[in-house]
Amino acid sequence: MMRGPHKIATAVRKPDGEITVKTQDINPIFKSKFLKLPLVRGSVALVEAMIIGIKELMYSAEFYEDELEEDAFDRFLRKMFKGNADQAIIYFSVAVALLISVGAFIILPNLVAGLLKTLVESPLILNFLEGILRVGLFTVYVYLISKMDDIKRVFMYHGAEHKTIYAYENGEELTVENARKYITLHPRCGTSFLVNVLIISIIVFSFFGWPGVLMRIVTRLVMLPVIAGLSYEINRYIGKHENKGLAKLLAKPGFLFQKLTTKEPTDDMLEVAIAAMKEVIPENKEDDNW
Repeated sequence: MMRGPHKIATAVRKPDGEITVKTQDINPIFKSKFLKLPLVRGSVALVEAMIIGIKELMYSAEFYEDELEEDAFDRFLRKMFKGNADQAIIYFSVAVALLISVGAFIILPNLVAGLLKTLVESPLILNFLEGILRVGLFTVYVYLISKMDDIKRVFMYHGAEHKTIYAYENGEELTVENARKYITLHPRCGTSFLVNVLIISIIVFSFFGWPGVLMRIVTRLVMLPVIAGLSYEINRYIGKHENKGLAKLLAKPGFLFQKLTTKEPTDDMLEVAIAAMKEVIPENKEDDNW
């Protein structure tokens, strides 16, 4: 999937080997001007990206539906929501993903760090330990799923997207040969955004000390949109100034993590990424400036 300034394109290689591309105009899900303000737009962008991502995954799965079986829950949703079942599945999936993420990577590390309060008195150190636990859990999780064959293919396609984007940004013709020579790590990657969230959370939560467990959970949930907003703005800064000293420094943690979430793609994967990229390139290249 590629997203340009005006369009989103999803390319899929069908079982017969042919590449088909679906292109659609970008139509923001949340249209309020307030939600486009700096520090606010980060959380909105994250939710929109999740919704769009699941929609496009469901679209690509349609080409292989004979190989997939609906489970009982899918059948229940289709029976309950009828013609709106696909939308219900998408929004339910996003809600579940957010709940699991918050539970596993926000609340759980905090509860574990809280067990150390009898040994560590400093709120600053406790917040730091909580942050280290959060980063560690996320790293282990990504490493483990990267060993799954299906996820490994996803990460290879992720690498194909980055290589193709580099070829475009460097003004080269979009061919497999030109894209192949670039690295799979890119400064404007969603992985870097998530890593920024993990790192910034350590700093932000330190300002709230170490109150009771309920208050700690509340402050973390309340501040999560603020942290997402800060992370998004940092990613935008890196994207605009990627060759400058500070931007390079800020990009390093994301690059390190992308070594887990991107893999070297095959040539046929690069062909799919290129097919999607060609559909979102704006007529006026100035529209594509960060």
